[in-house]
Amino acid sequence: MYCPETTVLLLSTTVQGNVLQPFIFKNGTMSKMSKFEIELPMVPKPAKLSLSERDIAMATIYGQLYVMYLKHHSRTVNSPGAEVVLYHLPREGPCKKAHVLKLNTTGKFALNVVDNLVVVHHQSTQTSLIFDIKLREPDCAVNIHQPVLPARSIHPYRIPLTGPAVAPSQAPVPCELYSSTWSVFQPDIIISASEGYLWYLQVKLRPMLTLLPDKGKLMDFLLRRRDCKMVILSVCSQMLVGGDKGALPVVAVVFDKLNQVYKEYLEAEQAYTVAMESAPSRSSSAHKRPVRTQAVIDQSDMYTHVLSSFTEKKDVSHKFIIAVLMEYIRSLNQFQITVQHYLYELVIKTLVQHNLFYMLHQFLQYHVLSDSKPLACLLLSLESTYPPAHQLSLDMLKRLSTANDEIVEVLLSKQQVLGALRFVRSVGAHDNVSARKFLDAAQQTSDPMLFYTIFRFFEQRNLRLRGNPNFNPGEHCEEHVAYFKQTFGEQALMRPASV
Repeated sequence: MYCPETTVLLLSTTVQGNVLQPFIFKNGTMSKMSKFEIELPMVPKPAKLSLSERDIAMATIYGQLYVMYLKHHSRTVNSPGAEVVLYHLPREGPCKKAHVLKLNTTGKFALNVVDNLVVVHHQSTQTSLIFDIKLREPDCAVNIHQPVLPARSIHPYRIPLTGPAVAPSQAPVPCELYSSTWSVFQPDIIISASEGYLWYLQVKLRPMLTLLPDKGKLMDFLLRRRDCKMVILSVCSQMLVGGDKGALPVVAVVFDKLNQVYKEYLEAEQAYTVAMESAPSRSSSAHKRPVRTQAVIDQSDMYTHVLSSFTEKKDVSHKFIIAVLMEYIRSLNQFQITVQHYLYELVIKTLVQHNLFYMLHQFLQYHVLSDSKPLACLLLSLESTYPPAHQLSLDMLKRLSTANDEIVEVLLSKQQVLGALRFVRSVGAHDNVSARKFLDAAQQTSDPMLFYTIFRFFEQRNLRLRGNPNFNPGEHCEEHVAYFKQTFGEQALMRPASV
């Protein structure tokens, strides 16, 4: 038996045929791997061939090569039926019995591997069982698995009739499923000899949503599948609304599972970036950029497909909506993932929509919502609805310490010109700010004494920095000087210091 994917050849030896010798082909050479023995259900006496080729298959599951042995038992009290035994065949080292898949029945079986799932077809019941070897008890030497789902039949297929003699009204002929003429090849091929068809087996993920009620187990299952993103997002949406609405602890478990995968990807991406920056020429071949699989559900995915529409649901309690949003943020923080500002904005908008200003104030006061410039700007926009939001925004900008320009703009827009000037002086930036910006704002207040104070401040600054109170042409303050003269007279202008 040969596995082209791993270039491993498996030979059966001894009279009983249960001692298997693998060989691996690499770069034109053949190397012998460790031989191993398949445990037979009973040892015949006298010895005779007891292991046939149809009971053995080789397949790669989760990147590892396994030899799968279909072990038949007569169904008794002690033995509930046949089982599939998986032997892990590493490149180096001995082959070990790793997994046992319990079929709980007897009869004729065939094996496929699809999307890292072992699919066992049972002819007499015309059903298939799905096993995922990653869904296991972590502390067992040999992991015993039950089917992930109840037995299901392959989706019916109708064969369209073709040829010159076919009437237009003739309906397609249903394909005979689980036929005795079927031949199964690894990993996912089924050939119907009688009908002359070859099929590739696929696993549909959407029906799992109803077949696997345990949301945590369902998420573990889906996160390992190839085309899982939209199905996972659909699970999250259904989990939050309607009849499938889950309790908050269940929601928390799902979010944690998603963010664990998300965090692992971010760390791998960061490690790759660091490696490339430290030694780009050497690292390009040694380090491969991490592949972003569909299992990576980032904040943008959750916001776009789940949370933004969820917050607009009229038939869901606003308390539950806020609890879910905060649970997702809690999960991100737990995995030390920087929360994007649009999630905080969603929380704030939801709180404001339901007039929960007290809760908003608490979230900001106790830094449940992390500081950011976009968040501060959103708070500013809420001032007409919630006046304290203005001060909350300023406090946030001050804490950021990189938002001095924004704070000045906010204060000037509120005509708090002296407040803006005091802030600029408090951060030591008063020698660099634009005089024109402050004089514009002071003039717009229509308060002559305020304008006088601001004008005098910048005259004194000019005198201190340049030894001359006059404004440079590049500062474009000519109209303000003219306004000052018109209002207070030319004699009110400061004179250059005489030597």
